[in-house]
Amino acid sequence: MDVSAATNPKRMRRLSSVVLRSYMAAMHQDAELKRLRWRAHHRGTYEADLLVGGFFDAHHPSWGSSERASFAEMLEEQDVDILAWASGTAEAPERYQGPMLDALRKLDYITKAP
Repeated sequence: MDVSAATNPKRMRRLSSVVLRSYMAAMHQDAELKRLRWRAHHRGTYEADLLVGGFFDAHHPSWGSSERASFAEMLEEQDVDILAWASGTAEAPERYQGPMLDALRKLDYITKAP
């Protein structure tokens, strides 16, 4: 007889342990990256979460301290402004002009929502 995980406490603990380990492995160990990732993925609108969070996920591995600082500064801006800069409907302030904004405008990092 097959017993499901929901009715088998040992199996449930084993599954919970596997899920927790995979979740912890996916988390960044760097506190600054954890903070940036959280802020990038929790913007306030679904569209901004996809855009800013997707951008972070695609590009953060190549960032040094100056790019992290620039991204953190950009996160202080309003979602509507960031979306407008990315789509090209508004010009970004001079302080954001450069490779990061160019990469943001490509929009090649946005994946289909789960």
